[in-house]
Amino acid sequence: GIRADGLHGPADGSRSVAYEFCIPSNDEAYQQVRMIDPSLQIQPDSPGRIGCAENQSLCIGETHQPGWHEVLQKLAALNYVSEIRQSYFEH
Repeated sequence: GIRADGLHGPADGSRSVAYEFCIPSNDEAYQQVRMIDPSLQIQPDSPGRIGCAENQSLCIGETHQPGWHEVLQKLAALNYVSEIRQSYFEH
């Protein structure tokens, strides 16, 4: 249910979809995912809801960006990304 603009929901309440995944905690992985999506937030000290291990860093991204579908496909194709899960934040 995500539109081409990366938003979903009714016109008067559209919002992006946040997602999270884990990557190895090292500079090479950080650089690789940032080449795919420079807007990613990388949080080395948080397991997130997805449950990153101690040697992993949490990455959080959003769909409201050009080419969001291709971004997700490229991230999912990385051999160290085992799952990308929708993130839900408390308001």
